[in-house]
Amino acid sequence: MTSVTAAFARAMARAAGYEMTAEGDLLSAGEIVRRLPLLEGERLSEEDHLGLIDWIRKTHPDEAALIAAYAQTVVPEDLGVLGLAIKTAPSLRESLRRIARYYKLITDTALYRLDESGALAVFSIENRAAPHPALQLRTECALAGFAANMRRFTGPALRLASVSFRHACRGEPGRYAALFDCPVHFGQARDAILLQRHVLDLPNQLGDSAVCDFLTAHLDTEMAKLCTEASFKEALLLRLSRAFSNGLPQAGSIARAMGMSERTFYRRLADEGLTYRDVLREAQTALAQELLSQSDCTIAEIAFLTGFSEQSTFTRAFKRWVGQPPAQFREQAVHV
Repeated sequence: MTSVTAAFARAMARAAGYEMTAEGDLLSAGEIVRRLPLLEGERLSEEDHLGLIDWIRKTHPDEAALIAAYAQTVVPEDLGVLGLAIKTAPSLRESLRRIARYYKLITDTALYRLDESGALAVFSIENRAAPHPALQLRTECALAGFAANMRRFTGPALRLASVSFRHACRGEPGRYAALFDCPVHFGQARDAILLQRHVLDLPNQLGDSAVCDFLTAHLDTEMAKLCTEASFKEALLLRLSRAFSNGLPQAGSIARAMGMSERTFYRRLADEGLTYRDVLREAQTALAQELLSQSDCTIAEIAFLTGFSEQSTFTRAFKRWVGQPPAQFREQAVHV
């Protein structure tokens, strides 16, 4: 089961004017209006987290105001050791690197990356959730929260180059530009904050290398435990991405390649709340996006490399998964 720290749910609740108790009850004027089943370790299932966001957006129709309130509400201190390590990192670059490396300790529903290979530095989020009506709002809140905290770390003078979202704009574009204080583009290839590369060198106002190193050592210990309990899903995704050039692999052959019986294979999937079909689709989507944005392969070649025998079938499937055809995705990726 995918899950996320309850701190994000509490921040969203505060942004909407509610209070969330330690037991997961949402209060309005002291009355319980919703209950959230918390998991072990102060976590919330992905389904319940997105369900909360969906419920809030339906009762608070001014989404731009809600995003702005969330950005001001979510703070590093809510994230325990990780938040303090991010806050005390010596520079903005080191803060973002810690987010990219250690955020999986508090959520397995999204991946963050810092890419400094281009003319602009790109801090991006890759959602791992299934399609959901609240996913776009959650992504907007996440990037708005990061933008606000970057300014808290380095000072209010920090300027973003731009912000991009994969989905279409659902409100007034000018309000998003005002919220992020930079150009905001919709219908792009990735959800990301773009910065001039020199901005990453800005020192954090509360940066303290000694404190940050101490906290980071603790995070490394926690990451080692996480790696020891390596996700079966991650191993399966890697195995699948290498097998597509021979067509869509059958579950039985993948199970044998991973050294287990088909029965054990399906039990491991069930233990993580997964189906083989869903993981297969995720692996195809991730590989297709990587090849479209980072390789010179033709779309026909990418179709073959992701397990399709026909380019037309691949094009229809990719549009269903991502919301746009492969050629449009590639064109936008080049310009982001």
